[in-house]
Parts: sequence; C-alpha cells; structure tokens
Amino acid sequence: QVRLVESGGGLVQAGESLRLSCAASGIGFSNLDMAWYRQAPGKPRELIADISREGRSDYEHFAKGRFTISSDDDKNTVYLRINSLKPEDTAVYYCYTYLPADLKAFWGQGTQVTVSS
Repeated sequence: QVRLVESGGGLVQAGESLRLSCAASGIGFSNLDMAWYRQAPGKPRELIADISREGRSDYEHFAKGRFTISSDDDKNTVYLRINSLKPEDTAVYYCYTYLPADLKAFWGQGTQVTVSS
C-alpha cells in the first residue's frame, strides 16, 4: 500500500518562500510519477506540477516561474518549492501518485499553507 505524507506547510507572509515535502512509502519510489495539487477554500482541487519517474517535470501555466517540483529517490521524497508566496496561494497542498497497473490513485493528507498579506 502506497502512503504519502506531506509536510512543510505553515503560516507565512507574502513574499516568503516555502518548501513542501512529500514522503512516499510502500512502493519503490523510483517507479512513481508524482504530482502536487492544491485546493483553496471554496475552489476545486487543481494540479500544480508533476514529475515523472525519469525526472521530467511539467507545470500548469499559473505555476511556471514560482513553483519548482523536484524529487530525491534516495529519500523517497518529492518536493515543491514555492517562491514569492501570495495570499492567493493559500490552500491545502496535496501529494498524489497513480499506479496504472492497479488502477489506484493515492493522496496524502495534505499540508496547509496560509499566506498573510
């Protein structure tokens, strides 16, 4: 069973940076494509970025420039760095992976990011 645990969220001021972490267990991390999503209050969950098992990353348009996704296979961890945080970045940030062989999707519990102006 794949387990994803996010950390690194918190209350920050606009303009600051954060690095979120997502630790994966239960499967060989190097076999996983990973993604970060977020969900702001009253809004649907949205994709931010994903990174393939080969290390190729893709970003949604709004995330290009301030968001960076990366992974560390040795630590079984995927990261999301957010620079120049804005109040509109306030959301719960979720880690996600999908196992096509099992037709199963896995989400972490989320980590809250709150940006004050």
